[in-house]
Amino acid sequence: MRKSALSALLLFSSLTPAFAADDALTPPDLTAKAIELLGQTIAIESVEGKGNVPAVANLIADELRKGGFAADDIVITPMGETATLIATYKGTGEKKPIILSGHMDVVGANPEDWTRDPFTMVQEDGFLFGRGTSDMKFGLVMMVETLIRLKEEGFKPDRDIILALSGDEETHMATTMALADELEGADIVLNADGGGGALDENGDPVAYYLQGAEKTYADYIVTFTNPGGHSSQPRKKNAIYDLAQAALNLSNYEFPVMWSDITLESFRQGGLNTEGEIGKAMRDFAENPKNKRAIKILSERPEYVGQLRTTCVATLLDAGHAPNALPQRAGMNVNCRIFPGVSPDAVKTTLTDVIDNPEATIELADEVHYADASPLRDDVVAAVRKAVDRRYPDLPIVPEMSAGASDSLHFRAHGIDSYGVSGIFMKPTDMYAHGLNERVPVAAVDGALDHWHTLLTDLATGE
Repeated sequence: MRKSALSALLLFSSLTPAFAADDALTPPDLTAKAIELLGQTIAIESVEGKGNVPAVANLIADELRKGGFAADDIVITPMGETATLIATYKGTGEKKPIILSGHMDVVGANPEDWTRDPFTMVQEDGFLFGRGTSDMKFGLVMMVETLIRLKEEGFKPDRDIILALSGDEETHMATTMALADELEGADIVLNADGGGGALDENGDPVAYYLQGAEKTYADYIVTFTNPGGHSSQPRKKNAIYDLAQAALNLSNYEFPVMWSDITLESFRQGGLNTEGEIGKAMRDFAENPKNKRAIKILSERPEYVGQLRTTCVATLLDAGHAPNALPQRAGMNVNCRIFPGVSPDAVKTTLTDVIDNPEATIELADEVHYADASPLRDDVVAAVRKAVDRRYPDLPIVPEMSAGASDSLHFRAHGIDSYGVSGIFMKPTDMYAHGLNERVPVAAVDGALDHWHTLLTDLATGE
């Protein structure tokens, strides 16, 4: 059942018994098994150009077969150098399927730059180091081991639970699009590559972030051309001057303020935990998103402006061909982060109006996919509330709109409600995804396994 009542986020804390954060929530042997499998996946350098994603898929498939999955329930589909994996935990079919989303590929890592070999997982100082530990082989392994645990427990879901792993999320997302096409008609996507819990620098929990929307990434190329000529004979028409004016026009323009259930609740929750003028502006905007004073204050803060509207900014310039010649061409890349539900074509129309020069050509650099935000569904919110309360009772759950992109984007484009529900809790200062010495806390494994187990047993309640 769908519902937009935002108060649902803070309910349900009494539905399960509360456990102290230090108590083990999963059997120790399961935690050890998950750490071992994580190390095995890290050892496979599944970066673009290496052709190793199928090896990750085969490793996961072997683990699932050993855990009770029938061979026919696991399908690996090669796609060029990469692949997809679909594993189906069969249910009664009373409800439409749940998709568990993740990706097997990782960004590159130069061993010479790392303190440790990025493709040999090392446990040190309470952390597990290695490329892909946080993005996102940790989440992948948590989902796999949870499915195996459910098999061992004899769990009979009321719907199919489909593990759908892509192989090029970090690059082209062609495998993601193929999965979204094939699995169209599912009910929910639970994505391990979004959301999650935040800890402060003392290790105390701050909030859990439930990702229900993503801004669309789009690059537009704006170009001016003219015949050029000798620099000793300047003329009024100059491609660089035209481009400079276009950039100034863009810098002076603000897209209209927009909002959704997710962004309003995010501002409301953030405002409750933020002091001073900013906190009041966040609360005022959540109460009335047309509040001009609140909009002005939040728009002046880079960390909040992207939550208010579509943003477009010039990021690259390319002009001229010789120091003593009038430019024949001048261009700039305009990077846009588009509010959910707004089409890239509509943004192009706005850019055309803002630049206001008929001689400008404006083209998308690449094909772009976009989708609306997912609704704050009662069933998903309740399951997340229950899972979070297992570790941290009554911890605020804050809806999140991400400025980045994940596989969820393509499932949302097919009308499937998609949510980032990672089970990991981390300090912001420990976040090294895509960077040097990527790591996750060892202590996060136990809680993440319980998190996924709670989500699935709640959302796919069986016999």
